[in-house]
Amino acid sequence: MSRFFATGSDSESESSSSGEEAIPKLGGGTLSRQPLLVSDEEEDAKRVVRSAKDKRFDELMNIIKTIRNAMKIRDISKCLEEFEVLGRAYLKSKSIVDKDGIPSFYIRILADLEDMVNEVWEDREGRKKMNKNNSKALATMRQKIRKYNRDFEQELVAYRENPEKSADEEEEADEDESSDEGEDEEEVTAAMFLKKKSEAAPEQKKVAKEEDDDEDDDDEDWGSPSDDSDSESDDDDSKYTSLAHKFLKKPLTEEGKRAAERKRDDKVKKRMERKDKKKVEDGEEEVDDGGEWKPVKGGAPMVSEKPKMFAKGTEINHPVVLKKLTEILQARGKKGTDRAAQIEMLTELCTIAAAHELGDGITLKIKFNIVASLYDYNPNLASCMKQDMWRKCLSCVDNLLDILFEFPNIFIGENIGEDSENLSNPELPYRVRGCILTLVERMDEEFTKIMQNTDPHSQEYVDNLKDEGHVCKVVQRLQEYLDLKGSTDEICRAYLRRILHTYYKFDYKAHQNPLNSDDQSKSEQDQAESEGEDSAVLMDKLCKYIYSKDRTDRIRTCAILCHIYHHALHNRWFQARDLMLMSHLQDNIQHADPPVQILYNRTMVQLGICAFRQGMTKDAHNALLDIQSSGRAKELLGQGLLMRSMQERNQEQEKIEKRRQVPFHMHINLELLECVYLVSAMLLEIPYMAGHEFDARRRMISKQFHHQLRVGERQPLLGPPESMREHVVAASKAMKMGDWKTCRQFIINEKMNGKVWDLFPAADRVRDMLVKKIQEESLRTYLFTYSSVYDCISMETLADMFQLEIQNVHSIISKMIINEELMASLDQPTQTVYMHRTEPTSLQNLALQLAEKLGNLVENNERVFDLKQGSYGGYFNRDQRGGYQGKQSYGRGGGYRNQNY
Repeated sequence: MSRFFATGSDSESESSSSGEEAIPKLGGGTLSRQPLLVSDEEEDAKRVVRSAKDKRFDELMNIIKTIRNAMKIRDISKCLEEFEVLGRAYLKSKSIVDKDGIPSFYIRILADLEDMVNEVWEDREGRKKMNKNNSKALATMRQKIRKYNRDFEQELVAYRENPEKSADEEEEADEDESSDEGEDEEEVTAAMFLKKKSEAAPEQKKVAKEEDDDEDDDDEDWGSPSDDSDSESDDDDSKYTSLAHKFLKKPLTEEGKRAAERKRDDKVKKRMERKDKKKVEDGEEEVDDGGEWKPVKGGAPMVSEKPKMFAKGTEINHPVVLKKLTEILQARGKKGTDRAAQIEMLTELCTIAAAHELGDGITLKIKFNIVASLYDYNPNLASCMKQDMWRKCLSCVDNLLDILFEFPNIFIGENIGEDSENLSNPELPYRVRGCILTLVERMDEEFTKIMQNTDPHSQEYVDNLKDEGHVCKVVQRLQEYLDLKGSTDEICRAYLRRILHTYYKFDYKAHQNPLNSDDQSKSEQDQAESEGEDSAVLMDKLCKYIYSKDRTDRIRTCAILCHIYHHALHNRWFQARDLMLMSHLQDNIQHADPPVQILYNRTMVQLGICAFRQGMTKDAHNALLDIQSSGRAKELLGQGLLMRSMQERNQEQEKIEKRRQVPFHMHINLELLECVYLVSAMLLEIPYMAGHEFDARRRMISKQFHHQLRVGERQPLLGPPESMREHVVAASKAMKMGDWKTCRQFIINEKMNGKVWDLFPAADRVRDMLVKKIQEESLRTYLFTYSSVYDCISMETLADMFQLEIQNVHSIISKMIINEELMASLDQPTQTVYMHRTEPTSLQNLALQLAEKLGNLVENNERVFDLKQGSYGGYFNRDQRGGYQGKQSYGRGGGYRNQNY
């Protein structure tokens, strides 16, 4: 202990009242020499005036030191907090930085922070184990550091090319070296002391060691060996100019450094020897086989050993396994339960039960719980299963069905109580609580979620879609099993699952059979039919069973809609239409749940496309009108969500709607749908517009079609059409002039074939039907537009102009005359059409319009007068439908106009 600490304190040596310096009392037995005193002049001389730069940089260094400590222990929230403090401190020192440049230690901490954040972010397993505060702080920190570092991009690039050690770290490294030296010395002396005092009690050893460690720390701080002699300290006092210089840390010489390295090596050797001795004493020494080191992945250590289920020597029997199973299941759903470990334990338990031949009943029960645990592995409803879990789930469900088919004496069901289960007695039929139908339905839903959460334009989607064949086989096997042992309700549910995997698929074999029936013999046709069951026969069988046996409206409704969809997909228009009309689904579909409404919309769209393929443009237009006029076809068909404001739909509703979306491979082409609708509207609207050109009350058949026409008219420059809509608008203008050839070229060309028409199974037949429809409607438009120009016209001339047969021309003109759309008569011997000249002139049309408007004005005035004055007899109480409104308009009538729409 040095003489400096033996003296009294400064407070004892100074007197506040007299101001004179008093000599402090010397301790007994000490030297008579006066102790060193620090005067006020010396204190004033040692005061250092620091510049603003040093103050600011020291402040930054202290904050950086705190950040580095937080980085070492991965305290992200502390890093974020100190990073914000660092940014504010840097702003305060901005004027100094602008003069002297950005300090290197500041660039280094920014680079290290960014590297640390990126490293933690990439470690997904580590992120999952983070607490909530650190996880939230990590995301915030990642955004802030990336944004902040953009201002220092050049400096960071230069630093990363030539990284340097910061002064702070070098200083820390020096301190570590010196502290290691001190520790080495003291450990050696402590060990020697322990050898000499081996008879001391263990408690005294512990206390002595702690005291030695404390002294080690003191010596590390002061960096000089302890000397007990006062004479040496007296000699040292003469070397220093001031008392403070005596206790400053001294730099090590080369010899001191070499000695420190030797001591450090000795220390490491002694540590290794102590560890080896301890292992030998405890009997835990590991035998090295001389194998090579194996690289392991970072993060949490992976458990390679199988979980130990039972203690060594435990007899494995039914009660023990059931007890263990109950113990595992009790942890299910609890907070902090490792779901992966739970699945692994159940799998190991199943293996143990099978190895000890405990029977198929216990194996089946464990497998039921394994599948249930696989479904519980991902608690989030919106996200899907991982691929490894999905594969395991498929194999487990397959194994369950294998066991059920192999051992028909096993009875399963949800209504079997746990008390009435028979898992151990092989003489009686096994009874296991569980429902295979529920597991398969959940598996099907998981497959749908996987397809919904996969990018449809990636190879991964194609790979996942290959699993659908496996899923369909599982559903088919389930159906076969329930046909033998299931109840009526269960069979209906299984049939619906099979229908949902069949209704949207086009049967190419059934499509090719009628085309090749002339070339094939009967034996070849029989062979082709025996290769696979026709989807129409399968759908008919499954749906009819549901129609007759189902007691829930929802399953029956879904089956009817799927049946109609399948009929329409395969061009069975009349069966599909009749089934839709007989079901009366359109009356109550608004009360159904959203998935059923989506299925109804898909069915109506497919029905409209089927009618178009059959050449029934009016039916096609009526079927597609509701979907297309809403402007939300994508959303109504469950093929995507439209952008809306948060007032109309919050995040929770958006998540629910995303779960209702139809997988991409079941989508209906929206461009094809719009093209079919617009072409159908064109074939109806253009002749109607030509026939009612001067009609004041002309109605719109299709608002969307008129909107496209107005958009086309507003374009200042009319170039060649590019999009599908522009092609239809250009074709409409040509048809309005009666130019059917130009109209055909705009509707049927290479671009439109690639976008729309080639997507149909029988594309050539659809194109031929379209050409014929364009010719017929162009003829009708021509007669409406130019009938006032002709006195008579030959049907042969019309047939040549529109390349139609005379019979077709005769049929079209006859219908127009019967419907009073055309005021003309046919001369059969000469095949000539004679016009009756009953068309009003433009002046007459304007007069008619004025008369109708005046009539409306008079009736409105009468109604207002009646409301004010009360009702009067005679003229004022006449039927409101009479008067001007009740009169027939001049000229031709009837047709579309007299129909009630």
